[in-house]
Amino acid sequence: MNTKKLLLAAVSALVLAGCTVGPDYSAPAVPPTAAVPFIGGTSPAVSATEPAQDWWRLYDDPVLDSLVADALSANTDIRVAVARLERARSTLRGAKADRLPATGVTASATYDRVSAVESIPGRKRESWLIDGGLSIGYELDLFGRVGRSIEAADGDVAVAAADADAVRVMVVADTIRAYADAASAAERLAVAGRTVELLDQSLRVTGKRLEAGRADKLDLVRITALRDQRAALVPGIAAERQAALFRLATLTGRTPQALPPEAGARSTTPRIVRPLPVGDGAALLARRPDIRAAERQLAADTARIGVATADLYPRITLGGAAGQTSTGLGDLFTGGPLWYMLGPQISWAFPNQEGVRARIGGAEADASGSLATFDGAVLEALQETETALSGYAKALDGRVALQAARDQAETAARIVRARQREGQVDFLEVLDAERTAADTEADLAAADARIADDQIDLFRALGGGWQTRQIASATPESVR
Repeated sequence: MNTKKLLLAAVSALVLAGCTVGPDYSAPAVPPTAAVPFIGGTSPAVSATEPAQDWWRLYDDPVLDSLVADALSANTDIRVAVARLERARSTLRGAKADRLPATGVTASATYDRVSAVESIPGRKRESWLIDGGLSIGYELDLFGRVGRSIEAADGDVAVAAADADAVRVMVVADTIRAYADAASAAERLAVAGRTVELLDQSLRVTGKRLEAGRADKLDLVRITALRDQRAALVPGIAAERQAALFRLATLTGRTPQALPPEAGARSTTPRIVRPLPVGDGAALLARRPDIRAAERQLAADTARIGVATADLYPRITLGGAAGQTSTGLGDLFTGGPLWYMLGPQISWAFPNQEGVRARIGGAEADASGSLATFDGAVLEALQETETALSGYAKALDGRVALQAARDQAETAARIVRARQREGQVDFLEVLDAERTAADTEADLAAADARIADDQIDLFRALGGGWQTRQIASATPESVR
């Protein structure tokens, strides 16, 4: 009895003295300059308004809206990310189950026959031994091993959720990019076709002038060469358009043959002509899924330090078992011999704890690496956004200059063609004017394609505006 009292007193003392070991997590700080307005936010092409979650609707294109919805529901990369999230949630449920008592049922049946030499007179040589029992055990989480394990698993779930959001941002951006690439290729095809038609007209005029003796064979050869050169560009552009449509089909979870015709019907490059809403640095850090994933990974790795540290201390499990043993199935529940046992079980890696301390050191190194990853994610997010802002603003400036050049080149070409008909200029001047007009028209179409690409890059750098409300609620105050 004294031994029992002493054991109970010792267990009670451990319970009272128990505490959660390992460092408590605190959210990492970010540089003060990370939360200020963007350097490129002063451009008239952007505004400080927060980007919408469904930013692609700024293109005002119902076909694009439908394709994005298809991608979000059927894209295979998103399905993989969601499956990883479900796996993380299952691991969290398993970690939480350690807070509950562990129960088990055991049963055995043994048939025994002794040899004639070993048999005892008056006893049967053949017999059955049937045993059944119930066991229960509960770990006293004195030092927080179970609690820290749940913290780590919860962090892993948040990381997987953020990774899934990052995949969605990527898929949305890639879907819009494929749609824009197909549309811009169609526009460039139209430009190339108009250029070939214009050169065909010049070719016909030159042929008539040759018949009339007002031009020589060299003029006809030169204009034919330029026309064929421009016509040779058409198949390559058409191939680019087809490749973009094939990408679009894959991104929306379709085979190329199953892509609806309306997906490739647009013949002009989609553009957003109003200032783009970009917000500021503070909102960016709260919105980007990769930053949220890095912060939650740091929280999970910090909790794992506590899990490893708890192994320095005894692990105590309170448990018991009870059951019956019978020589026949009929006697098992009718008064057969009852057995039971109660008491704590203590396991402790002591005094050799070098392996435990090594695991603690590894966990601390993982947490240090996660902190560096978080700091790098913040810097990279700001760098990507500022670069995208700068590139977009410069692309718009370049388009203004290209449009002016295109207008001047078309005016010059019309003047030169009129003067040629009047015999005031030679053919080389006409050929040069035609080539310049064709080049500026193609350059302007390519500039429109670059602007659309830069818009997509900017929204992707901003985190795509994806699930703003959820991200804000899952991000610590110091990151907001």
